[in-house]
Amino acid sequence: MTRTSENLSPELHAYLVAHSTPVDEVLTDLAAETERLFPDHVGMQIAPEQGLFLTLLTQLIGARNVVEVGTFTGYSSICLARGLPDDGTLLACDVSEEWTAVARRYWQRAGVADRIDLRLAPALDTLRALPEEPQFDLAFIDADKESYIAYWEELVPRVRPGGVLLADNVFSHSRVLDPAQTAARVQAIRDFNVHARDDTRVDLVILPIGDGLTLARRR
Repeated sequence: MTRTSENLSPELHAYLVAHSTPVDEVLTDLAAETERLFPDHVGMQIAPEQGLFLTLLTQLIGARNVVEVGTFTGYSSICLARGLPDDGTLLACDVSEEWTAVARRYWQRAGVADRIDLRLAPALDTLRALPEEPQFDLAFIDADKESYIAYWEELVPRVRPGGVLLADNVFSHSRVLDPAQTAARVQAIRDFNVHARDDTRVDLVILPIGDGLTLARRR
């Protein structure tokens, strides 16, 4: 199952892709290998157009220090790292050696391995061990949904004023609209969306890209 931006017709999505910068062979091969190796988890990978957005946004804000929570097989980390200058750094947080072993191979192939610092540990432990002052230009959250608020609370103080926070899957595949959907991960996203909206430290908008992407600017 190739990830796409949801709630678009197949025709409109095809038009979107056809009129965006083409995805290169590295990312195409990574998406194919991820689908082959981890068919039950391939939906965790971001959509190609979302990856392009991450690269462009990283470049547009002149980010030098970036953090992502949830690396999986490395698609988003490649896209973020490609937006960094040569001396930029991406702190990648994940708990799976199996998934990130694939990521490491593709980081090398993409020529961005020297920009990525992978920490294999619970992300909250990694974040809480960091200095509390602002240090990141951009933060991307795409991990276990039940911990989104906790990740947010650790990251907002560590993002510089004018910096950006992103959170993926904030539509929960449209389940946020259905009261009958009471699973913990769905309710966690509903709670996160309210929490982030009401946070006076940021201004934000939800973009209808992928499965819903929160874009917030630190005040």
